[in-house]
Amino acid sequence: QVQLVESGGGLVQAGGSLRLSCAASGSFFTFRNMGWYRQTPGKQRELVAKVTRSGNTDYSDSVKGRFTISRDNAKNTVFLQMNSLNPEDTALYYCNTASPPFAPWGQGTQVTVSS
Repeated sequence: QVQLVESGGGLVQAGGSLRLSCAASGSFFTFRNMGWYRQTPGKQRELVAKVTRSGNTDYSDSVKGRFTISRDNAKNTVFLQMNSLNPEDTALYYCNTASPPFAPWGQGTQVTVSS
């Protein structure tokens, strides 16, 4: 059973930084493009960053230039470095494959940015 465990969220002031981590169990991680998503109440989950198996990255316009996604295939882990955070980045952050089929969603990690 594939399991995704996100960590690293917290409360930070506007302009601050956080680094999220996502540990994936199972061998599927190595073969899939991975992504970080975020969701706020009443809104659809949004893909904000993705990384291919070889390390190529892409970002949504809302985070481009501020967030950096990376992965460590040897440790089955994907990271999201978030800089210059603003209150609009407040959300529950999840990792998963960058496109369907998705693994079971983890619990996510909450990021709260105060103004």
